Amino acid sequence: MVYNIFKGLGIALVTPFKQDGSVDYDAILRLVDYQLENGADFFCILATTGETPTLTQEEKSKIKNLIVDRVQARVPILMGCGGNNTAAVIDELKNGDFKGVDGVLSVCPYYNKPSQEGLYQHFKAIAAATELPVVLYNVPGRTGVNLKAETTVRLARDCKNIVAIKEASGNLEQVDEIIKNKPKDFDVISGDDALTFPMISCGAVGVISVIGNALPKEFSKMIRLQMKGEYDPARKIHHRFTDLFSLLFVDGNPAGVKAMLHEMGFIENVLRLPLVPTRISTLQRMSEIMKELKI
Repeated sequence: MVYNIFKGLGIALVTPFKQDGSVDYDAILRLVDYQLENGADFFCILATTGETPTLTQEEKSKIKNLIVDRVQARVPILMGCGGNNTAAVIDELKNGDFKGVDGVLSVCPYYNKPSQEGLYQHFKAIAAATELPVVLYNVPGRTGVNLKAETTVRLARDCKNIVAIKEASGNLEQVDEIIKNKPKDFDVISGDDALTFPMISCGAVGVISVIGNALPKEFSKMIRLQMKGEYDPARKIHHRFTDLFSLLFVDGNPAGVKAMLHEMGFIENVLRLPLVPTRISTLQRMSEIMKELKI
């Protein structure tokens, strides 16, 4: 049996860029160090928040190796490996460089909108192509298709190395159904910062977090309190950040968190097209809230 090691606060790591649009590798190292020092339990690299579709293969390889060398196995590393061409994903899993990587995050196929049986066969083939633990990623708002609870549970039962799902459907009823019916050794991970508190209350084991890029200490504290059953103080932390959660995503991800990290002095506020920086009005409101929270 393969067990899920991706628990607690996972950081959906951004990719910082310089003003000229090139990758800021020094800034990546600053962020990794900051997050390790402030409660990160694992990293999720080269996924949505990292603007991976706009990175070259050379950039992706350098980013992965840089992070692996910096982390030095102190925490697990989950790496994005998914797409809407099953054969291409399998080829990457069989021939790509996964040295130092502890698992892969694989998103539901986007654009071509497969049926539930198509989703099942896609992920079953992916799981068979690797010995690494596989974390499913359900985000219907981006992919146009929802991986239903019964399909998730079916995959969890049939594929020994499918160990968890990053659930970002926003549907707490669906999350609860997965947790109720899943095998004992399969886990649910929140894919939505704003829903992390209720999802952990239902039985999720952590989050792959966007806001954790900027506020790992505060967010990891909330998760640790919940895991110990201390819900009242955890709820207070959750409510402190409610307004910030919505502002982070109002202009798209990772525009919000990149603006926040820029305000904190970590990175330049630069994204690659087709993404653009958050609006001035959103940035001003975020700055006001951060001052109120003494961040």
